Amino acid sequence: MPDLAYGAAETLTRVLGVPQVRAALGWVRTQEAQIAQWQLELSRIPAPPFGEASRSEWLSARFREAGLEGVTIDEVGNVIGLRPGLGRQCISISAHIDTVFPAGTPLNVRQVGSRLYGPGVSDNGAGVVALLAVAAAMRVCQVSHTLPILFVGNVGEEGEGDLRGMRHLFTASPWKDTILYSLVLDGAGSDTIVSEALGSRRFEVIVRGPGGHSWSDFGAPNPILVLARAMNSFAQTPVPSSPKTVFNVGVVRGGTSVNSIPESASMRIDIRSTSTAEMERLEDSLRLSLDRALEEELQAVEKRGLASRRPSGLSSEVVPIGNRPAGELHASAHILQAITAVDSYLGNAAQIHRASTDANVPLSLGREAIAIGGGGTGGGAHTLQEWFDCTGRELGLRRILLALLTLSGVG
Repeated sequence: MPDLAYGAAETLTRVLGVPQVRAALGWVRTQEAQIAQWQLELSRIPAPPFGEASRSEWLSARFREAGLEGVTIDEVGNVIGLRPGLGRQCISISAHIDTVFPAGTPLNVRQVGSRLYGPGVSDNGAGVVALLAVAAAMRVCQVSHTLPILFVGNVGEEGEGDLRGMRHLFTASPWKDTILYSLVLDGAGSDTIVSEALGSRRFEVIVRGPGGHSWSDFGAPNPILVLARAMNSFAQTPVPSSPKTVFNVGVVRGGTSVNSIPESASMRIDIRSTSTAEMERLEDSLRLSLDRALEEELQAVEKRGLASRRPSGLSSEVVPIGNRPAGELHASAHILQAITAVDSYLGNAAQIHRASTDANVPLSLGREAIAIGGGGTGGGAHTLQEWFDCTGRELGLRRILLALLTLSGVG
């Protein structure tokens, strides 16, 4: 691996001196129509949590067209293809193929001028097609490189997926001990470098009761009222601005009809912080709020004079449904030097950010990883009004290609 003996800036200079690389940089400038078409096709394929199979099949076909070798879909649904090189260690470049939108969400995906509209067109349609564009450019322009490059379209980044695709890649796949650097493509933009992994913990809170009729069983414990009390109490928990700590109640479920006392109710809560201690404090507050809400409801049942007539049957459960690990890249890391050198060459101003991405997994394991955007601009992520503007995509693709080749070295 001779290129690794050079600093990032020196390696980038060597990369830029290769005619095939210069051709690839020019190729991405001319292919916007094809790239946008890929983005429209991909975004019209549903990929809800744990339902990414159709997108996996679509992407595996595109990987083969892009000349990747040994294209496979692994046991969790990740799509993997390889550009061979020298040595056992490799570089991974990945983009998550799942969306936050549940099965059955209308996918009214369309293009108006330079803008694409529809659920998932930016997060992570922009990242996936950037992955494809880089692979295609390297094939068409016959770019060679030193280290092998592993292309990955991974599942399970969003919501309840809890990073399951990347967890599998780094803990159970044949590549788990060979990935030297990880370049994660997530969303739009070229102005950020995520090198600090934001930790999060997610819980489903379930309250159960005997249920009953709103008239004849009035006064029996109501799980929805317990949840309401718990939410109100938990929402009063103070959170610091530094270290930044947040929480969100994102889903509430329960009940069967307006005139039925529900037998169960649940809510899902997301806690995020740059501090593990703060996440633990909020988890403790959540559990305490729930205990208090249960006690208040039992006291209310007693005041209604129903406790002796009918057992309350009231219970609760806090179920962990997500735990994203935190981590942080050292300022001297080679991958950070590489993207900084590329940004300097391109005249691109980018800021270091902390966020929750697929890079959380390798960063938590002490591996070198960053997450960057696929170029262009986007907005409305996680809503039905999501959009992506192709203007400026070329900068993002050139940035990705040069960072990848600076890390791998040129053959």
